[in-house]
Amino acid sequence: MSKSTSSHTRPVWPRRAVVTAGMPYGNKALHFGHVGGVFVPADFFARFLRDRLGKEQVLFVSGTDCYGSPIMEGYRKKQEQEHYAGSLADYVQAFHDEQAQTLADFEVALDIYAGSALEPAAAIHQQVSTEVIEQLHRQGHMAKRSTLQFYDPQAKQFLNGRQVLGHCPIAGCKSEKAYADECDLGHQFEPQELIAPKSALTGCVPELLPVDNLYFDLPKYRDFLREHVKQLEADGTTRSVVSKTMAEWLLSPQIHIQTRFREAYDVIASKLPKHELQEASEGKSSFSLVFSSWEQRDQAYAMLTEAEIRFRSGKALVPFRITGNISWGVPAPEIDGTHGLTCWCWPESLWAPISFSRTVLAREAQLHNQAQGYDVAHDDALRARFESEQTPIEPPTKLHSSLDWHDWWCSEDAGIYQFIGQDNIYFYGIAQPAMWEALTQDLNQSHLVANYHLLYMGKKASSSSETPPPLASQLLDHYTAEQLRAHWISLGLGEKPVSFSPKAFDTRITGKTPDGEPLAACDDTRVIDPVLKEGAMLTGVFNRLARSCFYGVAQKEGDESAWKTGCIPAGAPQPELIELAHTAVLAFEMAMHRFELHHALSICDEYIRAANKRWGDASKQAKDTEDEALQSERMLQALRDAFYELRIATMLMHGIVPAGCELIAKHFALNADDFFSWEHIFDTTDELLLSLGKCPGEHKIIELPPRFDFFRKHESQRSL
Repeated sequence: MSKSTSSHTRPVWPRRAVVTAGMPYGNKALHFGHVGGVFVPADFFARFLRDRLGKEQVLFVSGTDCYGSPIMEGYRKKQEQEHYAGSLADYVQAFHDEQAQTLADFEVALDIYAGSALEPAAAIHQQVSTEVIEQLHRQGHMAKRSTLQFYDPQAKQFLNGRQVLGHCPIAGCKSEKAYADECDLGHQFEPQELIAPKSALTGCVPELLPVDNLYFDLPKYRDFLREHVKQLEADGTTRSVVSKTMAEWLLSPQIHIQTRFREAYDVIASKLPKHELQEASEGKSSFSLVFSSWEQRDQAYAMLTEAEIRFRSGKALVPFRITGNISWGVPAPEIDGTHGLTCWCWPESLWAPISFSRTVLAREAQLHNQAQGYDVAHDDALRARFESEQTPIEPPTKLHSSLDWHDWWCSEDAGIYQFIGQDNIYFYGIAQPAMWEALTQDLNQSHLVANYHLLYMGKKASSSSETPPPLASQLLDHYTAEQLRAHWISLGLGEKPVSFSPKAFDTRITGKTPDGEPLAACDDTRVIDPVLKEGAMLTGVFNRLARSCFYGVAQKEGDESAWKTGCIPAGAPQPELIELAHTAVLAFEMAMHRFELHHALSICDEYIRAANKRWGDASKQAKDTEDEALQSERMLQALRDAFYELRIATMLMHGIVPAGCELIAKHFALNADDFFSWEHIFDTTDELLLSLGKCPGEHKIIELPPRFDFFRKHESQRSL
């Protein structure tokens, strides 16, 4: 190992890791933003950790968010518009199955893609939900509050969150759609703050009637969260969008009033709860009232409304609702005299990854009959669930390193990595850390990896636009999964919103046909497809490097060349190439540690292109050598170098384009776990083979068929 690879120059990784990807709702198929903006980056990172730490040390979990008002509303519309006869569970199951298939088609390798309402996770999720709520109550962090909920007097029923439409009251919000207590950009507010509410059922203006629910005392944790944000800002790996968005919610409660209402405010100012007046700054049209608590701010609402003063709220912490009264939800325990409540879908989705982790571990314990003497007593009540015929999951081939979920979520040597979209930072960055702190179970705080919006054709994706975006599955009619994976990783969504503009779906008019008809970009040969930029490196450069190695040593009748043995030549690569490889590995590892996934890909791209050029130059020099002995030695050295660099490149690219890389490993005639293990990443090819009990120079490859491609173009691109 070179001096540059000494341990003190490398990032520190946990012993175990849980990777999660944000849960899509169970009322829709996956769109490209779900897959490209969350699941593919999470899969890249999870695969890297499996190689870096060992498969048994990594849990990668996610699933369908099955409960809540969006699901109920989608089901209601399907019944009304399509006369759907299935149950709510049937409705969710169908979408869940479609989502799972799409993820599999994109080579996303989860340990489990579960469903919060679906077996085998449903029973465990119910138990975890009860445990969390009861623990928060025992610790004194849960309280019953009577709040207002919308009621439709024409339909004679309370309305769930998605059955009320209006405008977001949060100052500066650009959302085009708001519901009963949150907008589609993730801003939270009280129902009475919603501007211009309207019932989605009848179109009438709904009434607000009091209902009892359980709330977590989130404002109590403002100081904790402020300190937490400081730590995130100092650690060097947290994306700025996370810490900045979190900090916005930790300001003192404020109300913003347009300056044209200043005289009306002056009339009632002395009657309002104690507050600080902040005059409108230059260029601003509103002044602000700053309160010391959310209760004081809320008391001011009614007084301002009565005085006919229009206002908007600033972002601030308010009690976090845990329960609701819709029927489709996880049943909540009866606390403080509450009855018949269910969990609000957002809080239970925060602890769902714990439920899914416990599902994986309990499944392994059951299917392996407590293999190797693991103690799983903490889940005794759950294992019986897996004895039923309802467990449609094949036994894993290898147990995880611990079957106790605490070792994954609570241990100091474990790490939690949650990949989400920027709209969900409030929930995962504010509500979850506060609840984890309140539970006093030593739950590890998560590394939040939040991506900006993945735009479509330069605009925010919208199914109601003139050019609605395609579903993720539809993209596979024009591109391979690996072309799309590499392209999405390259976009750098951790730094800014970026447009996804697949030429195959681009309907812009860019010219005219020979007949004078409008010519769309998708049919215009002059228009370059941005999605294929990274794919060209795969199907071209990476393919050439891999094929050159395997064809280079392939035995050929009548060819007695010393290197045509069907084996990887023994001997060390050139020292300068070892140094270049080590440099690339260390840079790649550091990029992954900082969650700079696009930079990790660019390191691979540069390394592969340079390695391919080095092979081209070296093999040409060897072929141009007239002395047979010297030619033979030069060709053998070129192949030693190329096989070594191909292995390093394949290890680094494994998380980005797994299928093609695993095919390369197969033709190395090595077990994939051995090939991709970072335990051997600084070994030469000879050192790797010796560690596996194989003899350098005698290890035969699996020969390639003629014109073989490790990375293939999509059928629709064969003419390109």
